[in-house]
Amino acid sequence: MYRRTTRSIEVTVKPMYLEDQSEPSSEHYVWAFWVRIENHGRETVHLRAGHLRTADAIGRFEEMHGEGVVGEQPTLRPGESFEYTSGKPLTTPSGIMFGTYEMETEAGEQFVVEIPAFSLDSPYQERRLH
Repeated sequence: MYRRTTRSIEVTVKPMYLEDQSEPSSEHYVWAFWVRIENHGRETVHLRAGHLRTADAIGRFEEMHGEGVVGEQPTLRPGESFEYTSGKPLTTPSGIMFGTYEMETEAGEQFVVEIPAFSLDSPYQERRLH
């Protein structure tokens, strides 16, 4: 698992390679990733937008930006959390994802929460010793 805390908002990510949905012979590799956003602070926050970047094994980047996450814009009171699962296909056997969430307090203050960089690893990635 990967964790990062920004301004008392903890983001935890757990990626999982989906063997049953992948076709390595066709250069199609699929991952699911579970995300938990926890408010450890003292103020209520509202998730306005998410911005995720993906880099595959040969350095190609892709960006996803949207309002909320998985169609929702959750409000998190102190001590509350929100969980969701999403997925990502790649044409290479590994990659990395990272990004941010745009948050807003009840007072209207906007701030950015970091999503920890997490690796997308499959058993098909060639291993090299340095």
